Amino acid sequence: MNAAEMAKAVREAKISAVEIAEGAIGRIRLIDSDVRALLTPLFERALEKAEEIDRKIELKQDPGPLAGVPVIVKDNLCMRGQVTTCGSRMLENWRPPYDASVVRFLEEAGAVILGKANMDEFAMGSSTENSAFFPTANPWDLERVPGGSSGGSAAAVACGYVPLALGSDTGGSIRQPAAFCGVYGLKPTYGLVSRFGLVAFASSLDQVGPFARSVEDLALAMNVLSKPDPADATSSWRTRPDYAAFLGREHLKGMKVGLVSEFEDYPVQSEITEALARVESILREAGAEFVPVSLPTTIEAGLPCYYILAPAEASSNLARYDGVRYGLSAEAESLMDLYMKTRGLGFGPEVKRRILTGTYVLSSGYYDAYYLVAQKARIRISREFRSAFEGADMILMPTTPTLPFRKGEHQDDPIQMYLSDVFTLPVNLAGLPGLSLNAGYSKSGLPVGVQFVGPKWGEGTLLAAAEAVERVLGKPTCAFGGEKA
Repeated sequence: MNAAEMAKAVREAKISAVEIAEGAIGRIRLIDSDVRALLTPLFERALEKAEEIDRKIELKQDPGPLAGVPVIVKDNLCMRGQVTTCGSRMLENWRPPYDASVVRFLEEAGAVILGKANMDEFAMGSSTENSAFFPTANPWDLERVPGGSSGGSAAAVACGYVPLALGSDTGGSIRQPAAFCGVYGLKPTYGLVSRFGLVAFASSLDQVGPFARSVEDLALAMNVLSKPDPADATSSWRTRPDYAAFLGREHLKGMKVGLVSEFEDYPVQSEITEALARVESILREAGAEFVPVSLPTTIEAGLPCYYILAPAEASSNLARYDGVRYGLSAEAESLMDLYMKTRGLGFGPEVKRRILTGTYVLSSGYYDAYYLVAQKARIRISREFRSAFEGADMILMPTTPTLPFRKGEHQDDPIQMYLSDVFTLPVNLAGLPGLSLNAGYSKSGLPVGVQFVGPKWGEGTLLAAAEAVERVLGKPTCAFGGEKA
């Protein structure tokens, strides 16, 4: 069952929340020694929450729209009293004293959180190999990566542990692993979903969003998550629609879909190009009209712009981990020695690389040459997207240029790793919504993802288009079919 079906069955007392939780926990115990999607299981707590849901049903109380639905959340989302590591030794034993707003929204809606998902350290990576604890495997091929940095959340949904999981997306960290794992991943418009309690990587880019195996579940999740939040100064106070109301369209007549001409010269694997053509054909058959759009600055400058601005914000945000206030604290003879030993021991190689890069571009003599130029490029990228959406309701583009790569393949070449996000990160620079969906499988059985990008607050259009594709291609299936399953 998907999340909507589970919640309906629990509300109607056809199945108990405890039974659902026990089934999910059983599957995790069976499979996760191979996939390793979870960092911190919260099984006892989950069963207690499930019992609370069942008691509400017995007392004829409203259990919420996600009644009994098991969920896994990325380990950079705070949960009061629960270990929240961000995949880093720096926070290995840190227990936050408060909940992230999205965690509170989930539990108020009746969701049962089963655990915290593995991730690249402080969300810096595209493969979940940069976790300080262990890498996560792609459920479709255990020798390949699940994408990152939300690889644990994507793998958990792909394995069928849960129908819904939460990730965060700074430059593609929801959409890229969704493509690699063959599930849906939605990065909302910046400001639509609260960031309070999300441990920051790059504050002007980070956004929380859901993974799912059905468009219906994405809409259900967005109805729960997309609330104005006074605890988040960047939260928008605009009225949220009912995202389920965008579903059920018989056709897409009147919808204009943009095709980016500059992608024609970009190296994209042939099976991804074929998937794009397949989705284009489905949308045309549903009545959508295709129009050309041009994003020259976005394609040329998006990647270098992002890898100046994101490390700059990271170097500022991660300065708080100094061994004094919380987290790891190394034994030292002086304050400077404390700083150096703590940060040297607590941060992994990729985090150090980005802190050093960010500090460099913000330093005297280089600020104008790098950071200021990148900010100007970001403005041009935003304007380019706005211009494109004057004639299009959404844009169809690849999620990634390649299929899931093998573990260790890019570990010694960070540039190749960064290139895996080349189609996703401009969306964050412009603060737009993006949805990655499964569009079939390669000859070797690996998932192939494509991406819909919309104008600000255009999530409903993306959901309607994704549902039209889902009707033809079907819903993503659970991936793990090994002997243990």
